[in-house]
Amino acid sequence: MLLFWKAKLVLLAVPKTGTTALEEALLPHADAAILNPPEKKHVTARRWRNQLAPFFENKGGRRLETMAVIREPVDWLKSWHRYRARPEIAGSETSTAGIGFDTFVEGWLADPEPEFARVGRQSRFVSDAGGKVIVDHLFRYETLDLAIGFLENRLGQKLELTQRNVSPHTEVTLAPETEKRLRHEAGADFALWDSLAP
Repeated sequence: MLLFWKAKLVLLAVPKTGTTALEEALLPHADAAILNPPEKKHVTARRWRNQLAPFFENKGGRRLETMAVIREPVDWLKSWHRYRARPEIAGSETSTAGIGFDTFVEGWLADPEPEFARVGRQSRFVSDAGGKVIVDHLFRYETLDLAIGFLENRLGQKLELTQRNVSPHTEVTLAPETEKRLRHEAGADFALWDSLAP
């Protein structure tokens, strides 16, 4: 999470959406940052609104707008599946090494999720407890240039991004019946994605 006081803006870091690269480019311009540990870095919109915003906004007498980037849900899950298959965590409960993508998605849809599939949901990250989106400015990962343009305009700075935290590339597919179940049971995530259509 990065906060830009003069620009009245907070960048919320949705995992697996290119935010590490954004943070690296933006950190020199930020007035406050939460970068580690990861569970604190990825401040949800709800946590921002309920816990952190009152401190910054009440002290400063201003409302800070929020922005975030989200990714197409299947692609987002593929990225998580690849990331958790990396050799450094092989053998751990969170590792997906040797676990097929269908099994990963089925685990993600389970309640409770097995540890290897416990990665949260983008729709919940950007919403309040009732499911209402509370992020002011949402951008698609696949059109990150629009988010960068927004930030450059808002901050009055030219940004240079480099790829960071990229998951190892492996080709995975999803069985049609699993994808149908995913689209049904994770409808909020797909609806959120569709709402950002250009």
